[in-house]
Amino acid sequence: MTTRYSAAGRDGEPDVKASGLKKVVTASMAGTVVEWYEFFLYASAATLVFGKMFFPNSGTELDGIIAAFLTYAVGFVARPIGGIVFGHFGDKFGRKQLLQLSIILVGTSTFLMGCLPGFAETGYWAPCLLVFLRFVQGFAVGGEWGGAVLLVAEHSPDRSRGFWSSWPQAAVPMGNLLATGVLFTLSSVLSPADFLGWGWRVAFWLSAVIVVIGYYIRTKVTDAPIFVEARKEVTIEKKGYGVGEVFRRYPRGVFTAMGLRFAENILYYLVVTFSITYLKVVVQTDTSRILLLLLAAHAIHFVAVPLVGRLSDSIGRRPVYMAGVVLAGTWGFIAFPMMDTANDFMILAAITIGLLFHALMYAGQPSIMAEMFPTRMRYSGVSLGYQVTSIVAGSMAPIIATSLLGTFKSSTPIALYLLAACAVTAVAVYFMKETRGISLQAVDAADAQGTADLAAADIKAAGLRTAAKN
Repeated sequence: MTTRYSAAGRDGEPDVKASGLKKVVTASMAGTVVEWYEFFLYASAATLVFGKMFFPNSGTELDGIIAAFLTYAVGFVARPIGGIVFGHFGDKFGRKQLLQLSIILVGTSTFLMGCLPGFAETGYWAPCLLVFLRFVQGFAVGGEWGGAVLLVAEHSPDRSRGFWSSWPQAAVPMGNLLATGVLFTLSSVLSPADFLGWGWRVAFWLSAVIVVIGYYIRTKVTDAPIFVEARKEVTIEKKGYGVGEVFRRYPRGVFTAMGLRFAENILYYLVVTFSITYLKVVVQTDTSRILLLLLAAHAIHFVAVPLVGRLSDSIGRRPVYMAGVVLAGTWGFIAFPMMDTANDFMILAAITIGLLFHALMYAGQPSIMAEMFPTRMRYSGVSLGYQVTSIVAGSMAPIIATSLLGTFKSSTPIALYLLAACAVTAVAVYFMKETRGISLQAVDAADAQGTADLAAADIKAAGLRTAAKN
């Protein structure tokens, strides 16, 4: 069957007006900011509050933090489950509907976290309820990412997909910026006792307000024409979709995506989560001071991500990603000694450098992963590749780093741990195919002909563009 695209413009690219594309980007970012505000709010609270609030006193501060990080890891275990479920139904019913559901789930679970009693009031019911709500939160966030980035990637022109689809990625540091800003304000205006007693709850309750805003904005967009057409073909021709079909047809894409995520995910949670622990426990830095420095670093990260996305459109996905991997391997060896100086400028530089290295990998992920899979199974493919890795990468990174610090009393083993992770991701980048400028229509055409090789799809893309120009 010949695939038709009702929204095809010059060079076979989607005919999307700039205003319409910006509207899609805004809708995607709005929900992503909300959901990652709540996800990273938990990450910060795990270090600052939860270790003391929801767990028995073991006499050692690091033990309470490790216990809190274990509940933090539950969200990462739930993320691939959410990615699988949301990916399956997102490929069947559409990206928009699933994105609206995910924002409601994560908002409700986060609000209820702010209502939980502590260990002193309910004993072990407190961490059990916290784990349950954390699972729901992770489940919803697991479905969020794939839908948000695909909503933009499938609307974007081929030649600038890296730039446009990097904006939902920029929403992640924006959400973190918002969470850090709220916690900084509360910790600054309240006494330590008030912040630990009730102040932190306000940050969680605020999620109800921003969820309503994000949900409303997402009602104003529609799925991309390429998805609408693919859904018709799946219905009429009974084509397969979902996780099983992705593994059957595109196992290389799934495992490549997992490899790409490994070092990036570990680096990020070492920089934004474990650094809080390191600065508070080892450097003995004040909480408000740590949050203020993170606030500035997140703002820089937000600006850097779309700039790197544009760079990936100019020189290619692979060279930009590989530069990020190589530089990330050096971060642990330079950053922790910089933090040990206890100098604000040096601490800010260490965190910012880590986030800039991270941006080189993170910005290009939506376009890279979207270009790996055909439309009929793209949500499942990108969600699976992106979320599964987080179980052994991001979720474990703060726990492993904290344990290494407690055992060796040195940051060097942590730096070596990050370096080993970068070696794994470097292999994935080496075997990754360059897909800059590829047509998603060509990927679908190759899939329809039984071709799972993106090199062949790239040839078809060139043919489509040549035909359009002639």
